[in-house]
Amino acid sequence: MTKLMQTVDDYLAMRRGLGFKLDREGSLLPEFVAYLHRHGSAFITTNLALAWATKPEGAASRWFAKRLVMVRVFAEYARTLDPRHEVPPADLLPYRSVRRPPYLYSDADVLALMDATQECRGPLMSQTYATLIGLLAVTGMRVGEAIALDRSDVNVDEKLLVVRDAKFGKSRELVLHPTTFDVLQAYGRRRDRMVRPQRCERFFVSQAGTPLFYSNVHWTFLKLVRRAGLWNRRPRRPRIHDLRHTFAVRTLVDWHRAGVDVAARLPRLSTYLGHVSPESTYYYLTAAPELVGSAALCLERTLGELP
Repeated sequence: MTKLMQTVDDYLAMRRGLGFKLDREGSLLPEFVAYLHRHGSAFITTNLALAWATKPEGAASRWFAKRLVMVRVFAEYARTLDPRHEVPPADLLPYRSVRRPPYLYSDADVLALMDATQECRGPLMSQTYATLIGLLAVTGMRVGEAIALDRSDVNVDEKLLVVRDAKFGKSRELVLHPTTFDVLQAYGRRRDRMVRPQRCERFFVSQAGTPLFYSNVHWTFLKLVRRAGLWNRRPRRPRIHDLRHTFAVRTLVDWHRAGVDVAARLPRLSTYLGHVSPESTYYYLTAAPELVGSAALCLERTLGELP
């Protein structure tokens, strides 16, 4: 192992110890170091970093910028150990991300997606995806958190879910409505009749009784979106992550309509969603017309009470 490759390993271990997953960096940074070595350089240079970042030809400029950002952050770390490493300038591949508004699901949309699971291959797969989509809709969980649930994470006595080692290494408990918990228990009983519990500890399993993988869940969800007739919706095609956006926005709208102190309650929503701070939650709540209308009603009530 070369010295620079060891630096990559140390860098990834340090940041993962702080709670970052770094799955993409874990594969791309060793590739970058190998690229340096093929070009006879034991140190990071701006020219080589730029040449590597702009591969492959024809890729989107956003992808080029992301690759260079990965190198730049790593280079800053490497330079603290050896000043011969160059840190590429921040404005070398400028890219301004344009945030597209999320798709906010209606109750009818969610039911249509769940109905579309009836066409899945095999009864267990159908029940798995119907239950998974329903859980994401009513809890706002991340997809990775839901498919990582073990059977023991569904606490029967307390009627809650235990989310372990989520983003940034955080864990939390989610209190569930009794009807939601009833559905989860019913799914668990059907699952155990179809596959042996000893085969897999995961709560949600595939038709073969094995753990679900995010890539497979993603492609299956795209098929369900088509079957449900949601493919051409506006302002964008519905994504599975938009279920999380919808949960957050609906919660805020309900609070606004109830006239509660939304600012005081926002940390509760942040905790429930597994965010590090309310600032992360505010990001989820932008670009939602429903919130604009709800906030306008609150303002109207407030102004109406002024002398």
